[in-house]
Amino acid sequence: MRLLALAGQFLSTAVTTEPSAALRVLPDIPALALPTVPETLRPLVRRILATKKQGKVKTDLLYFLAARGWTSHPADWMPEADDEDAPDVYAKWRDWAAIAASNSAARRQTDDRLTAENWDDFWPAARKVALIELRRREPSAARAVLEARLAGENADVRWRLLSLLAERLSDDDLTFLEAIAANDRAPRVKALATSLLARLGRGSAAGEDTAELAGFFAVKTMGLLRRARVVQAEPLKTPAQSLRRKALFDGADFASFADALGLAPQELIAAWDWNADRAADAALVDLIMATGTDAQVTQAADAVNERDAPGLIISLAERLAPGERARHAEAALNTRDIRFELVQLIAGTAARLRDPLSATTGKALLAALQRDDAKPSDHTEELHALGLIVSREGARGALERLTGAGLLHGDPRLDMLRLNAALDDKGAKP
Repeated sequence: MRLLALAGQFLSTAVTTEPSAALRVLPDIPALALPTVPETLRPLVRRILATKKQGKVKTDLLYFLAARGWTSHPADWMPEADDEDAPDVYAKWRDWAAIAASNSAARRQTDDRLTAENWDDFWPAARKVALIELRRREPSAARAVLEARLAGENADVRWRLLSLLAERLSDDDLTFLEAIAANDRAPRVKALATSLLARLGRGSAAGEDTAELAGFFAVKTMGLLRRARVVQAEPLKTPAQSLRRKALFDGADFASFADALGLAPQELIAAWDWNADRAADAALVDLIMATGTDAQVTQAADAVNERDAPGLIISLAERLAPGERARHAEAALNTRDIRFELVQLIAGTAARLRDPLSATTGKALLAALQRDDAKPSDHTEELHALGLIVSREGARGALERLTGAGLLHGDPRLDMLRLNAALDDKGAKP
């Protein structure tokens, strides 16, 4: 036993274990532009992250925190290097993850303004964020950087970077986009350039395919006194016709389609016979989303909202300003019986709705929670979505009403509402 004790002491004091390979010293985890959530709220954030396994729920929580002016603690959540769904505020952490996963020593770090010359001094996530900021401040300078460096990236990166031109898109971008549409080697990138050109009114001229697509619809005049034009879908007689119409929509652009019908784009949106052919409605909305101007997207959103089609608003939501998204979401909630999950898809995670529980959907939810046969797992997703869309004061009021309806203060279904109510709102308002 004495020899064993001496041997253990010898090994712990006189023998140094050599690493199997050269050690790398990683840089410190960088500080982000926004502070981490207060220490008292970290257990609540961890519990939401742990109980909500779906990727979308995690992403929604991170965007919610960022909109309120906060980020997660790195011990609670860290992005992967290729986590494209993470908010831009986490770009430095994504690049840190890339450094940690690489086989070389930590390489590039820069806080300079992005240029074609220092392109390689940026890690990919930070480069994307720098390009976004440059595009917002100086659109022509950002385009010049892309003109010089885009060809050196792979197809997926080219597609993601080219999509950033949708911000402040203008006629100054035409020459660059036309070159990409004509010469890029990736079909996906060429298609994106073509759709951006269409948003600028430079789509393909109405050809045989567009004329064939227009043949599936009829422009009619309705009314005796006010002669209004209506665009109606012709009945489809076979599944083959349905597939053909869909294929033609996929290859068209909105301005050319309107021209083939003899209408201006804004006239087509106003004259469309919404809700008569749901497949045609969805195809038109997708066409406007991909190739329409910002004004046409806004007009289409107003049109489908008036025609009681909230599902189509969801398809258009990504191209609407945050304030517009919140307005359409509140209108849909107050006038139609739609779930909070759909409201959240329309509004996004930066919404500040005041009192969703007073709407028909909220009253129905309260009644369902008070039923004798209600289960502790009922309406989990609805309550989580409610916590994402409501304002801070609204969250406090909702908690009072829900606990008054019989839910326990510690009910896990109320986690998102409790986080909302407790979190100081330091984020920018939509």
